Amino acid sequence: MNYNSTRDKSRVVTASQAIAQGISEEGGLFVPQEFPKYSLEEIKAMCELDYRGRAKKIMGDFLGDFTAEEISESVDSAYTAEKFGSDNPSPISYIENGNTKMAVLELWHGPTCAFKDMALQILPHLLTKSVKKAYNGKEAVILVATSGDTGKAALEGFKDVDGVKIMVFYPVDGVSPMQKRQMATQKGNNVNVAAIKGNFDDAQTGVKKIFTNADIDMVKEGKIEAGENVNVAVPTGNFGNILAAFYAMNMGLPVKKFICASNSNNVLTDFIKTGTYDKMRKFYTTMSPSMDILVSSNLERLLYHMTGENAEKVAGFMKALSSEGKYTVDEDVKAKLDKYFWGGFCDDENTQKTIKDLYENENYLCDTHTAVAVKVYQQYVSETGDNTPVILASTASPYKFAQSVLTAVTDEKLPEDEFAMVDELSAKTKTAIPAPLAELKNAEVRFTFECEVDEMPKAVLDSLGIKA
Repeated sequence: MNYNSTRDKSRVVTASQAIAQGISEEGGLFVPQEFPKYSLEEIKAMCELDYRGRAKKIMGDFLGDFTAEEISESVDSAYTAEKFGSDNPSPISYIENGNTKMAVLELWHGPTCAFKDMALQILPHLLTKSVKKAYNGKEAVILVATSGDTGKAALEGFKDVDGVKIMVFYPVDGVSPMQKRQMATQKGNNVNVAAIKGNFDDAQTGVKKIFTNADIDMVKEGKIEAGENVNVAVPTGNFGNILAAFYAMNMGLPVKKFICASNSNNVLTDFIKTGTYDKMRKFYTTMSPSMDILVSSNLERLLYHMTGENAEKVAGFMKALSSEGKYTVDEDVKAKLDKYFWGGFCDDENTQKTIKDLYENENYLCDTHTAVAVKVYQQYVSETGDNTPVILASTASPYKFAQSVLTAVTDEKLPEDEFAMVDELSAKTKTAIPAPLAELKNAEVRFTFECEVDEMPKAVLDSLGIKA
């Protein structure tokens, strides 16, 4: 299988080239030329495999220039019980809230307690192999823009990896205290971290400019029948997880509707409802910071597929977004959006109410991002009456956002120290503090550097010891 750029279909690269390069020369994102198609019998067979078995099968179909041994070694090294707490990296919790039943897919049991671990534990293994295939002898430099979770997960995944250096940029006032401490205390001789005086969109745009000058366990447990439709609800900022679910549908997973849940930065909600993507709006700093995004990068990949792989049209959308701050899709694309997607949003007040409700009524403690997805899914059921079984992505441990979660479940005065809040949340809810977060309390702070957005290129060169 080869890959095209979303902005220039004539650009064709192998899987290893796409992984090693990251972003196409003209700014486009790489997408597969086609999707492997799985029959119902093949999906049922994969249900009998464990997570690692399914990962090897599916990655093998996407990574055409990797050997089976290379993929197996990468998967087995990435998804260990030591890193994820059990042999199942993404367990499902089943909860009922009122008239809604939810299968909550917990994607946050990895070493940084966030969903990004699912990708960023295996990416270093794939990247080092890709660099050897595509650019033998070269050193890889990873640049990361993060709204909180990606940065720590990338740092943890790539720390002390031979032939790789990594630098992470995050908005100085746009991450939670726990997320900031995770990055500031990161170990590794090949890592660097900088806070920028701006928001996530500034960081993401800055990194791109530098680059371009880029479950099916429910069947096995008897919760649904093989071949039965499911809905997928995802708390969405950069559109990554929900795009992955859309890809899964194109490969054979029977999905009826994708519920796209946003916080007050509801640019995706408006896009799904109107067909116009307009980033020229107020930016909100919320208690679900990983979704504080107005330029949703992975949406470009969805547009590529929904326009019939029309790279020229997608490039036009992206040019309009850059120059005018907005674009409007045509009627055909809008009709496809209406068929597959439903969008809604949830503000901070309702986020905390949802956390409180789930904890008090279902004894289930969730983080601020998962709560947004729960609330929007409830809105969807109320508006449509659709009770199709749902898989709801839970993206982070509640302990990464201790202040907001503790405020939701108690009326008592909160302690001022972040780790005192963590301790009180554990005592109040009788839940365990994830070990990777507990260990941060006494970890050495290594990174305190801050820079303006236009200083990002110089910061990268300085970190690499390169004089401009």
